[in-house]
Amino acid sequence: MQTMLLWMFYISTFYAFIPALVSRIFGFRVFRRGKSEQEYALTFDDGPDPVYTSQLLDLLKRFDAKATFFVVGMNAEKHPELLKRMHDEGHLIGIHNYVHKSNWLMRPVTVRRQIAQTESVIRRVTGEGTTFYRPPWGIVNFFDISNTHGRRIVLWSSMFGDWKASIGAKQLAERMLKKLRGGEVMLLHDCGTTLGADVEAPQNMLIALEKLLRVAQERQLRSVRVDTLFCRQSVNQPTASEMSSTSWSKRTLVCGWLQYERLFHVLFRLRPVSKEDTIFYYRRRIYHGPNVNMENSRLEKGDPVIELHFDNKKLFQLGSTAKSMVHLAIQLIRIVKKQLPDLVQRIVHDSEMKGVKAIYAVSMIHRGPEKLGFQVRELPKGLFKHVSTVYLKLLFRIIHPSGSEQLSEKKDVMVPKLIVMPMDTLFDRYHQADSHCSDEALEQTAQRDDVHILNSEMTE
Repeated sequence: MQTMLLWMFYISTFYAFIPALVSRIFGFRVFRRGKSEQEYALTFDDGPDPVYTSQLLDLLKRFDAKATFFVVGMNAEKHPELLKRMHDEGHLIGIHNYVHKSNWLMRPVTVRRQIAQTESVIRRVTGEGTTFYRPPWGIVNFFDISNTHGRRIVLWSSMFGDWKASIGAKQLAERMLKKLRGGEVMLLHDCGTTLGADVEAPQNMLIALEKLLRVAQERQLRSVRVDTLFCRQSVNQPTASEMSSTSWSKRTLVCGWLQYERLFHVLFRLRPVSKEDTIFYYRRRIYHGPNVNMENSRLEKGDPVIELHFDNKKLFQLGSTAKSMVHLAIQLIRIVKKQLPDLVQRIVHDSEMKGVKAIYAVSMIHRGPEKLGFQVRELPKGLFKHVSTVYLKLLFRIIHPSGSEQLSEKKDVMVPKLIVMPMDTLFDRYHQADSHCSDEALEQTAQRDDVHILNSEMTE
């Protein structure tokens, strides 16, 4: 039961929660906001609608405004004349799935089929395909952001609840005008027939939009297509305020990530190795990975093991002050070396830990653990390695200030690996004898390990 619960938690976390978090808050592999002073983007979801889309196109034409329509394939197929008019009048057409259904509720192959089916409709009517995609409700899954297949996922920087008729045109206009500025990507709807929307709601949107376009004209702001705003992204340099915003976003993401980790610890009863300032947590579980040849034994599927989990809060604190990857690795190895004797003591006094064959972890920071008695092994190709790679790379972008640069420059070596140590080795190295070592001896050993890591780094 616990194993089933664990896998359900892993699947929901990797497939839904983490991708949604990093895309919405951190903007990972999605476009949410432009960097233009005088241009903003109007985007419309769920259409085309036989009543409101034609009125919307008339309004945009009157103000010489360009927009982006993320169409539902089924609606586009019913109203090809509206799709053709969007294209002929210079608007950008994007994909919003064939039916308005969340990507969380569909398999990856189903999502790809929905996208391909919608693009087929667009190409058949306009003669052109599209690379722009907005998932319904802006909800992405793991496969959406791990492999975009050349598509650009577009979310938004502001939305106004225009799908509810109860808001009213006046209040809607006030909300929209507060967000009217360069670089903004506005989310609106030209169809009210989707789940949770009111059929007559687009009428209020049209009234509010007319006021917005008039004020924008007075302020000399232009509504442009998303691809136009996207091109400005690579030309303009980020301003100081944007850098501040990114810092705030990163802090928010870290907070969310740590809350997720806290929930994980509670659900699966992870225990701290040390009472104060612990670097990792542990738990007993059954090993399900590939067979691993250790020094004098063999770790096989079904063997009881101790699984180690780094404390991500501690990692973030270390990463924020680390000068380089080498510096971070040295700090980690020193802390781990000091806490391995504590782990031995916990194992000795914990009856649940009897019979375990090894301790192990999966980590991307695997330079130097051999000096501590660990063996480093490659993960076999498969789903687990792919999921672990994406998860750990996202985590590394967060915990280290230059994480993105490190991943780009050292993508061949920044890969997760299995780190394992037999129980015999753990007890031989860190039980009793090590507890009587002097501080000077420990410091000398730590310095030798530091030199080893530095030499390895310089050689590479």
